[in-house]
Amino acid sequence: MVLWTRRSFATAAVALMSLGSRRAQAAPSAEHAPFVAQAVAMKQKAIDAGDQAYGAVVVRNGEIAGFGPSRVVAKKDANAHAEREAIRDAQQRLGRNDLSDCVMYSTSRPCAACEQAAAEARLARLYVGPDAIDAGAPRGQ
Repeated sequence: MVLWTRRSFATAAVALMSLGSRRAQAAPSAEHAPFVAQAVAMKQKAIDAGDQAYGAVVVRNGEIAGFGPSRVVAKKDANAHAEREAIRDAQQRLGRNDLSDCVMYSTSRPCAACEQAAAEARLARLYVGPDAIDAGAPRGQ
């Protein structure tokens, strides 16, 4: 005789549902792979500097326009997330605030504030994670 408590049944149900929702993730396409690699390199740069493990790059016409390792710890600035660092770097290098002809690759889904910054910079698209999942155009709040 098997006895189920409400908690053990709920735990088992959640575990079974999550098994069905897991999909095999494909590696990023050849088009995205170099930019994913650079975002990961920015993450490693942040880690090596003793900062948070996040990285991002902004890409324009197949070339990196902005690099962004997380610098929250280094700058003692809660706004120095990798995504915002990459946006600022791209804006400085390109000499303009409008990044509508650019996309961002980030090692993880940006927080709401970083996605807002990406929307304000008018980035065309966001690609997130090691598989370069297309997260679409950034959404403002």
